[in-house]
This record gives sequence, structure tokens and C-alpha cells, in this order.
Amino acid sequence: QVQLVESGGGLVQAGDSLRLSCAASGRTFRSYAMGWFRQAPGKERELVASISFSGRTTYYADSVLGRFTISRDNARNTVYLQMKTLKPEDTAVYYCAADQRLSDTASTDRRNYDYWGQGTQVTVSS
Repeated sequence: QVQLVESGGGLVQAGDSLRLSCAASGRTFRSYAMGWFRQAPGKERELVASISFSGRTTYYADSVLGRFTISRDNARNTVYLQMKTLKPEDTAVYYCAADQRLSDTASTDRRNYDYWGQGTQVTVSS
């Protein structure tokens, strides 16, 4: 069992930056690929970025490519999402999720993610 706790959300203005953190419990964090998803009101949850368990492979949605960076610190059991040049359309609840399939890939399939955090709200004002 893995518990995930997100932090770092808040209210910012367009063009600002935020860094989200996701702290994971358990000794096997380094074996999990991780993903950041977001869900805006009235919309489906979508994958924003993912990272393989080694950190060597990453994936970004087109809408955030070049603005967001996913990274992980396996010694601290933490995955990060650095968000720059934020836009109002980035407003959403952001969730981190863990993929325990022991495959060193950055999964893009939501069905591969077994554990989810409670989410952190990011609001970007124009």
C-alpha cells in the first residue's frame, strides 16, 4: 500500500510559477513510475506528466510541454511538478498517482495507476 500526499498548490496570477510536491509513504517508492494528473470543473481527469521509476523517461501533455517539469527524488520519496508560465486554463485540482507495474516507463494510461493522492488545488487568475 502506498499513500500519496500532495502539497504546493495555491492561487497565483497568470505567468507565475508553482512547484507541487507529492510525498509517498513506503520503501518501494523507487519502484513506482509516477504521474501528475489534473481535473478541472466539468472536465475529465487528464494526465499532465509522468516519470519512470528511474527518472530517465518522462512524458508531457502537449498543453504543458515546455512549461512544466516533472522530477523525482527517490531518497526523499517525493515527486515534483515545477510549473512555469501558468495560464488560467491550468486551473484544476492536481493529483499525483503511482504505477506499480515495475516497468521503467512513463505510463500515459490512467488505468496503470494504482494509487492516488487527495489532490491539491491550483488556481490561476488572469
